[in-house]
Amino acid sequence: METSLPKFDSTFSIDCVIFGFEAGELKVLLIERNQEPFKDWWALPGNLVNNDEGIEDAAGRILDELTGLRELHMEQFHTFGEVDRHPQGRVITVAYFALIRINGKKEVKPMTGFAKNASWHAINDLPKLAFDHIKIFETSIQKLRRRLSYQPIAFELLPEKFTLTQLQLLYEAILNKKLDKRNFRKKMLSYGFLKELDEKQKGVSYRAAKLYKFDRRKYNKIFQNDMNAI
Repeated sequence: METSLPKFDSTFSIDCVIFGFEAGELKVLLIERNQEPFKDWWALPGNLVNNDEGIEDAAGRILDELTGLRELHMEQFHTFGEVDRHPQGRVITVAYFALIRINGKKEVKPMTGFAKNASWHAINDLPKLAFDHIKIFETSIQKLRRRLSYQPIAFELLPEKFTLTQLQLLYEAILNKKLDKRNFRKKMLSYGFLKELDEKQKGVSYRAAKLYKFDRRKYNKIFQNDMNAI
């Protein structure tokens, strides 16, 4: 005799926190929802996982559909499972984050009617977000700040060639604090993984600064342990 088991009454979703850096500001990619609940609200790119797909496949599909971005390296960073986080029932969301260089990326735009718009927003000037997305965002920025102290993630947000001022502005944007210019430059150069180029900025109205590149091979050779926090 077969035992009748109760059916589960919950579903999964994916929410993506995509960070970029532009004009001295750390930004996050948001969508303007076109469906209830929270129609017309800004939100992180996210949607439900289909019954016939895995979590990783769903993450790629959802980001593509809602922003047009494809083949990003995304990492899971937290699972949010509060009972009342969605007004229609129990929805457990797996949150992903990614860092991209905004310059050179194609224009972001929804590929489905689920969202009206997709655009970059400075993290210090975010609109009110749908669901518990502000909590998801705040969790992601804390993870980003912790990781900054032991991995060279800042260089994933900068152009391939950058100035020390751009690097400092990025650190300040992530950490949300001012850093002493002299001490910052001395410490970053002392690590030995910044390669000074025989090039300077072009097309600027002020005195052009030297350009640098991140030398990942040298970084891997030098650092076996965690970087000390700036």
